[in-house]
Amino acid sequence: MSTSTETTGNGTRSAVITGASSGIGAATARQLAAAGYRVVLGARRVDRLTALAEETGGVAVPLDVTDPESVESFVREVPECNVLINNAGGAKGLATVANADEDDWRWMWETNVLGTLRLTKALLPKLVESGDGHVVTITSVAALEAYDNGSGYTSAKHAQAALHRTLRGEHLGEPVRFTELAPGMVETEFSEVRFKGDTEKASKVYQGLTPLSADDVADVITFAVTRPSHVNLDQIVLKPRDQHSATRAHRS
Repeated sequence: MSTSTETTGNGTRSAVITGASSGIGAATARQLAAAGYRVVLGARRVDRLTALAEETGGVAVPLDVTDPESVESFVREVPECNVLINNAGGAKGLATVANADEDDWRWMWETNVLGTLRLTKALLPKLVESGDGHVVTITSVAALEAYDNGSGYTSAKHAQAALHRTLRGEHLGEPVRFTELAPGMVETEFSEVRFKGDTEKASKVYQGLTPLSADDVADVITFAVTRPSHVNLDQIVLKPRDQHSATRAHRS
């Protein structure tokens, strides 16, 4: 895989990654650092973040995307930005609409939708100013499909995707690219969060098939952001071979 990390007038290209303390975010930080990027890492779990920053030569800054003040404080620590990876997000519960928990819905919308809005809105001026900006938003196959017992998450991901896709038209003609990456099954802490720490229940999600790894997704992200600046990969849907859709998979 060829990569390009040409420097701007301000030096080495800088990549901001949200939700960077584990999973796809942490794997992306490692791969972008290896590709020559200066990584700025944001997440709530500062201990993990600090260790990752030491490993990658990056910068760790506390970030809670659901808190506007935290976002403002984080952005003050980002003097320049070439790439923004909107990775922070997640799901809670598998309730029907009839049994929906509004607190779970509120968390999913705050994290996936408003969190993406806050970071993107705050950093867009710096991305455009860089002369070669790139926003990558990690949505999900849940942004493309609706499924039973998943309305809180699928609605949030649909909204997050709509936000991201709108940016593509609003900034047409400006020096910034927009890529949506919609992964299917990825074995990270995602299911543990969805099932509120029930590791046994979470492990059953991937039984009988080989899911994607965080590194698989990070590899695709790295490929997208290292294409020549005139190449925009608008939308990438990434699934394991065993998965057909959000609700259909082959299990041995």
